[in-house]
Amino acid sequence: MLKKRKTEVYALGQHIAMSAHKARRVIDEIRGRSYEETLMILELMPYRACYPILKWVSSAAANASYNMGSNEANLIISKAEVNEGTPVKKFKPRARGRSYPIKRPTCHITIVVKDMSLTEYIEIDYLTWSKKPKWKKWKKKYTDVAYHPMYSNGGVWDKKEIHLVSDLVQPKVIIPFGLHHQKKIPKVYKKIKKS
Repeated sequence: MLKKRKTEVYALGQHIAMSAHKARRVIDEIRGRSYEETLMILELMPYRACYPILKWVSSAAANASYNMGSNEANLIISKAEVNEGTPVKKFKPRARGRSYPIKRPTCHITIVVKDMSLTEYIEIDYLTWSKKPKWKKWKKKYTDVAYHPMYSNGGVWDKKEIHLVSDLVQPKVIIPFGLHHQKKIPKVYKKIKKS
């Protein structure tokens, strides 16, 4: 049985303060090239858009080496695209107390890196794959139940009682709220305490 392997990793940069047209002329130069060649091109091009694109290309390569364990020499840029983002709207004061709107364009840059050394499909032994039930790995989550006494407060009226324990052997004595201030405790409570 063949299973599809993940060979592509991406890096996404959003709301970059740059026009999409200016970023596209750099992106069109690096699409389909190797990672090392892309780094050389971006370092030598004289455009302002090269620096953020260089950051996202190196970020995509770091994602590929961390997630898939691939070597940077085997990477190529399979897909690179620039989309327009939401413009940043500002107002500039002008003559006679008027305001003039300024729209600064932003863009979203997506860089997809593919490892050429990895095959797209993995062969899996169907018999060993089908015998393992997938629900067993989720079963362990729900078997262990811990009891937390802080959640059970015994109801609303439990706060109005004072618990006194004279010794460890004797049972717990419950005195209603207000009676512990008085010197005279009713005989019922004295009998419980003595016995």
